[in-house]
Order: sequence, then structure tokens, then C-alpha cells
Amino acid sequence: MERYLQILSVSLEAVFLNKSRSILTALGIIFGVAAVIAMMAVGNGARQEILKQIKMVGVNNIVILPVKNADNRDDNRENDKEQEKSTQKKFVPGLSLKDAENIQKIIPTVERVSPEIVYNIQASRSGKKMAAKLSGVSPAFFRVFNLSVKKGIFFTARQAVKGKPVCIIGPEVAAKLFPDEDPLGKQLKAGNIWLQVIGIVEGQQVNKKAENMGISDYNHSIFTPLKTILLRYKDRSLINQTSLIGGGGQIVVMGGSVTVFSSGNGGVNGQNNNQLDKIVVQVKKSSQLVPTAQIIKKMLLRRHQHIENFEIKIPELLLKQEQKTKDIFNIVLGAIAGISLLVGGIGIMNIMLASVMERIREIGVRRTTGATQKDIVFQFLAESTFISISGGIIGVLLGVIMAKVIMLTTGILTIVSFWSILLSFGVAAAVGIVFGYLPARKAALQDPVESLRHD
Repeated sequence: MERYLQILSVSLEAVFLNKSRSILTALGIIFGVAAVIAMMAVGNGARQEILKQIKMVGVNNIVILPVKNADNRDDNRENDKEQEKSTQKKFVPGLSLKDAENIQKIIPTVERVSPEIVYNIQASRSGKKMAAKLSGVSPAFFRVFNLSVKKGIFFTARQAVKGKPVCIIGPEVAAKLFPDEDPLGKQLKAGNIWLQVIGIVEGQQVNKKAENMGISDYNHSIFTPLKTILLRYKDRSLINQTSLIGGGGQIVVMGGSVTVFSSGNGGVNGQNNNQLDKIVVQVKKSSQLVPTAQIIKKMLLRRHQHIENFEIKIPELLLKQEQKTKDIFNIVLGAIAGISLLVGGIGIMNIMLASVMERIREIGVRRTTGATQKDIVFQFLAESTFISISGGIIGVLLGVIMAKVIMLTTGILTIVSFWSILLSFGVAAAVGIVFGYLPARKAALQDPVESLRHD
């Protein structure tokens, strides 16, 4: 052991005597390791975002949305003019609670069905007002979207069936309308109806992409039973006459009071005849998503007079496809970073080969004073390994800094994992050993007598 420690000290002395050359040799390893860590951090961040979005949209979900200005098609009509005339005359039902009930009842692959009605309303309490989304949901909604209440309870079966005036609010609603008191048990005014707060839902950030997939911003939402919306607010399937106001809103006269609603979904002839704004269907297995969606489409077409006034989305498949695309992109970037490590290894080998040629006389002296071929191999191999490991350490630090800079400047989530550091550092050490062995072997095979004669 003492012999190897002495050889190691000779190797380190040689490295520090040629600082500039050692640093230049290590640059390839430094940037290669840094690039690998930064690219893997970007990949981990992208994967985490996808998993978060999948959790938000729920597992194995199919989202059914009404289509504004649907393309009215009747496959049984050959004459276009007759088709247009017949389509205008017949009533085309919109997305309804009956649709949701039939999907749950008929399709065996369905686990849960969550119908939803959404209105933009003004919520108020003790002089405080705010814009909010009023969502009429079933108890299955919270299980489908993996939502939990941080305070209070979910709707009871009796409250859901009877349409009781209760609600569960988002954290932003609680903060703005109840800044100095506990909201539980208190009442707030949602539109023209007073609702009792029974719970506060856990909030989460929703980006534009998630909203396009049918996910609402729960922070500003007020959830009430679906029957409460239909009984106490408005059932669009029962309203015969509506007046459109600016921006697609509707004025509805019910019980002697005037209620103004805003809805983003249009129906036939510009009117929204969709009783529901969304139906989320949760299937039992991921493999059943596509066939279940096809069955749902056929069922709804039959119920909607063969007019496709709805849109079916499978968010999980879209997100997984996006993840696959990002994985391919990250593999390409990782391969490019790996090439940097390869180039760095070749640089180490070239410099060490040049070093062997410069130090032939030193090798001859060491051989004549008792050093074996193994000692020479160990000396030069220790030099290349020390350079690569030092470059690996600096590269790890630089890679972590690069990942943080990318996140701060671009807003892209980056996650530096322990395994990425371990992998890149291990590769750096392996590069030093593999590419340092050839020069070390060449140095060991030098003839001692010829080495001493070398000038």
C-alpha cells in the first residue's frame, strides 16, 4: 500500500506541475458532465410536469365537451339543401344528464361518470365581491380528479340528491370572501342564491394546456351539487326562450328574479341547449380508453340525431404522447452531451500520449531504479483518472448551476436527481480509466535502456 501511495503522490505532482495542460485536458470532461446533468434535469422536470398534469386530469379519463357551432351532418341525406333544411327543423339535443346516466348504465368498462355544469358568476359575502366559477358536480367528481378537502367535508348523498344549497369553495374564494373568519358553516351569495360552505378544496395551479383539456381552475371555484344547479339556478334543457346579451351571456327570469349567466358553450342557432358543460368518464383500465371512447361516440351520435355537436378528448393519451416526444428529444440531447464526454476522453488520451513521449527519460529512470511495468501503468493511469474525476466534480457543480439558470431564465422546470449526478460522475471516472489505459500501457512497454538514451 505504501508503494502505491508513493506512486500516487508522483502522479499528482506531475499533474500540478502542468496545471494549464491538465485544466485544458479536463475541459472536455467538465462540459460533457455539465451538459449531461443539465439535459437530464430538463428531462426530469418535463416528466414531472406530465405526471402532474395526468394527476390533474385524472387517471383513465375521457372528457366529453359540447362543440360551439357544431358541424351539422346527416349521413342519410344525399341532397345538401334538403339536409340543411331538415337540420334546421328538427330539434338537436345537447349534452345532457341522460347522456351521462346512459354511459354509466350501458358501458361495462366505465368506472365512474362525472357530469358538470359551469357558470361564471359573481360571489359575495358581507360587502366583499369577486368573480368566480360556479360548478355543479356530482360526488364522483372529487374522486375522478383526485381532489381532497383540506377543511370540512364533501357533499353527502342526501345533499346531492335533494339539491341542497351547500357548497365547497376553492382557497382563493375562502381568502377573499372570508379573510378574517372560518368559512365552514357560513353562507355566501353565488349569483342570486345563498349557499352554505361545508368544505374548502385543496388548490392547485392549472395552466392553459390543462384548461384546453377541460380542467378548471379550482382555486377560484365554488362547487355545489349538480341538482342544486338544475333546481335552484337554471336547467338549460327546460328553458324555451332566452335572450342573448354581449359575450354570449343569457338573461333568465325565474321565480320573479332576473339572473345573468355567462357561458362559453354554444348550441344550435347560437343558443346553448346543452344541459351539461362537460362529462368526464373514468374507465377501469388504460387499455380500454380508446375502445370506450369509440363506443361513447356512437352512443352520443344516436342520441343527438347523428349530429356531432360534441367533442371527445382523452387527456392521458395526449399527455403520454407528449411525454414520448419529449423523451425522444431528451435522448437526442443526452446523446449530444455524451459525445462531449467521448471527445473529452479522446482529449485525455491524446494529451497523455504526448506526455508519455515527453517523459520517456523519466520512465527510463524509474524503471532502472526498481519500478515495474505495473508501477508505470498505475502512475499514468492515476494521472488520467485524477484529471477526469476532477473534471467530473467541477462538471457536476456546473451542471447543477446550469439547471438552475435554465429554470430561472426560461421558466422550464428542471429537477437534478441523485442518479443523474452519480451516472455522469461514474462515466467521467470510467472515461479517465478507459482512455488513460492506452497511454499508460505504452509508457510501461518502453525499453528502460532506450529510454535513458532518449534526449
